[in-house]
Amino acid sequence: MARCRPIMTAILALVSLHGVQAMAGTARFERFSYEGKSQEQVTPRAGEYRNPILSGYYPDPSIVRVGDDYYLVNSSFTHFPGIPIFKSKDMVHWVQIGNAIDRPGQLDFTGLTVSRGVFAPDISWHDGLFYIVNTCVDCKGNFVITAKDPAGPWSDPIWLPFEGIDPSIYWEGDRAYIVNNRAPAEKPRYEGHRAIWVQEYDWRAGKMVGDSTQLINGGVDIAKKPVWIEGPHLFKKDGYYYLTAAEGGTSVNHSQVVFRSKSLRGPFLPYSGNPILTQRDLDPARPHPIGSAGHAKLIQTQDGDWWATFLAVRPYRQDFYNIGRETFLLPVEWRDGWPHILEAGKPIPFAHRRPALPAGRAPELPLTGDFSYTDEFDGDALSMQWVGIRTPKQPFYSVTRGALELGSGAPLGDVSGTPAFIGRRQQHAIATISTILRYTPTVDGDRAGLAAVQNDNSLLFFGLTRIDGEERIALYTRDRSATDKLVASAPFSGSGPILLTISDHGGSMRFDYAVAGQKQTLIDNVDATLLSTERAGGFVGTVIGPYHYTPTR
Repeated sequence: MARCRPIMTAILALVSLHGVQAMAGTARFERFSYEGKSQEQVTPRAGEYRNPILSGYYPDPSIVRVGDDYYLVNSSFTHFPGIPIFKSKDMVHWVQIGNAIDRPGQLDFTGLTVSRGVFAPDISWHDGLFYIVNTCVDCKGNFVITAKDPAGPWSDPIWLPFEGIDPSIYWEGDRAYIVNNRAPAEKPRYEGHRAIWVQEYDWRAGKMVGDSTQLINGGVDIAKKPVWIEGPHLFKKDGYYYLTAAEGGTSVNHSQVVFRSKSLRGPFLPYSGNPILTQRDLDPARPHPIGSAGHAKLIQTQDGDWWATFLAVRPYRQDFYNIGRETFLLPVEWRDGWPHILEAGKPIPFAHRRPALPAGRAPELPLTGDFSYTDEFDGDALSMQWVGIRTPKQPFYSVTRGALELGSGAPLGDVSGTPAFIGRRQQHAIATISTILRYTPTVDGDRAGLAAVQNDNSLLFFGLTRIDGEERIALYTRDRSATDKLVASAPFSGSGPILLTISDHGGSMRFDYAVAGQKQTLIDNVDATLLSTERAGGFVGTVIGPYHYTPTR
């Protein structure tokens, strides 16, 4: 098992809670373990890699190459810290090196539901500085942050004056241009009618300059009412400017399309062979489908080859998936002046030949395939893979004496506050998650244990609580609701630590607990589709981890 090394980050100064062990009602978690298996059992052959390259909730990938190094970022919505940053030498083995949003002063997610906040960051590099341009939805709009070291620290946001989402920077010499999704230059003709615009960005002054130009209206063919043209990226090759973008919405009709022009400001003409990537024309009943593919960014290697990172999903049945949208990788072939990612009607492969790059070393903490890890909380800070919900206004946890200790925060679902919840992404449809807990609830409603959170209204809690004056082990669920439902409970009179285990197999969950080695099942065959995107809505994946809440008296 890989062990998560505690890593000191800028968040520690505000979010670590020194002395929390002295607070009444503190919940003490002494271990967190995860074991995940893919439904599709694929063994890559020599010279091949496995898709997805980042398993679980890592959507909207953006990639950049600086010399021989590759960097990748993903959306994180209102999870904090946010915008995970990865590094690789071969685009196959990735290691997280930081989070770009790691200080409460950078962005404030107060009042926002889980699927708002940080949408589709884009990473680029120019003149010794890394840039991330991004949108904070419902929290001040579009912004730029910079860093000399991609591991951080990243600057506070420079806010930009245009509306819309999904900005990215195109660099041409010493000039920068931002392209993004905005409203069309006319009254929208239908729901989902959007446009792609470009405007120059003065990177020295940190402001937009000159005129905005609409490049794409609606999509490939506005007569067919294409929806949600978004995630645009510009690049130049062989005298042409190419604009790639997602079209069709980030669900089953998702696709990637491409346009080109001899001029930066158009006119851009669509490729007759669009889309250059989609899975919407395949049989959804095929075994182990990969679906909803799109939101690609193309990258050229130091040897001149082209590849694309993009998002897609792995449903366990129909369009049900709990683990969110994931990051995939495929080569790009150029024919007749146009890029091709995948032929129409061809499924995304789970294994493919590697990029012709020096092979990177397998990371200590894998991000693809079957893997497991255990965090013993044996340092003085959490590793950077742990995330909470919304920006913390005050400390609520500490890592001390070999444990994660949680005070109390806002209840789950209260968008005005931050819950005392800190979790890890569920990265497999088949997963077993466990923790060792020491806790004694003292008043009715006290609870501590594991929470699995898809969003504020779709979640579950499994752990110790107090009901009608009695200590109990309980499972509560929230299924598109603002209130919890008690699914099962049993009296609990054990002393010492309790081992809590959640076993997820696609759409079904089992909940076990053990004291002094005596294992019991609280309930089996619980419908877990309440944690699916199809049922819960939104854009994230399930995050599972320790949670503590004590009602205010």
